[in-house]
Amino acid sequence: MSTILITGCSSGYGLAAARLFLDRGWNVVATMRAPRPDLLPASERLRILPLDVTDRDAIATTIADAGPIDVLVNNAGIGAAVPVELTTPETARALFETNTLGTLAMTQAVLPEFRRRRAGVVVNVTSTVTLRPLPLVGVYSASKAAVNAFTESLAVEVASFGVRVHLVLPGRSPETRFGDNARPHVRGLDDPDYAPMLEGFAVAINDRSGPITHPVDVAEAIWYAATDPAAPRRIAAGADAEEWMAAAE
Repeated sequence: MSTILITGCSSGYGLAAARLFLDRGWNVVATMRAPRPDLLPASERLRILPLDVTDRDAIATTIADAGPIDVLVNNAGIGAAVPVELTTPETARALFETNTLGTLAMTQAVLPEFRRRRAGVVVNVTSTVTLRPLPLVGVYSASKAAVNAFTESLAVEVASFGVRVHLVLPGRSPETRFGDNARPHVRGLDDPDYAPMLEGFAVAINDRSGPITHPVDVAEAIWYAATDPAAPRRIAAGADAEEWMAAAE
């Protein structure tokens, strides 16, 4: 029976993916900063472990506690909606430490065992905001685009070892906590130039009309990457994500 380790399972995409893989008979290691066993159905195939992906000691402990895994899903991340001009060093650092360096550290932690076994799959969840310029997510997009870049190189580096590497790119998902998580980093609401832009973004992020991405769309894309050796390196997740990726190609 295959085992998957998923980061960021307290909500959104990670929680949906953990549920889907459990439902389909996999062993699931679901990690969260603050573990909440009530979020997932009790199962002998489920373990919930604490993990902060910005803490390398915590990563080492979690990887050791998890034991052998077949698939790593790097989903943990934070968002920020703030003009580039007003982005503080603290916000930029938090975005890159979690979204970029955390993903890199988790990937590096599993690769030695994957190489030894000549098998394994890494799935990095980024975003379709990396495919076109958008206001207010410049530094967030940069942190995700960096993951896209090293993931593409990694896929070439480890292919001969029997290790597969994929990117899952979701679109806009009002059902997730992106807006809530981004709120502490907001700057510019008191600026007459940027305030209208920020107010419009707040409306757009919660708009459920038109094509959007549902958490289950991302879970299904992760399933595709994890289980199909013929899956493409980049996989759009969500109706809007599919449109954006098609337009970018």
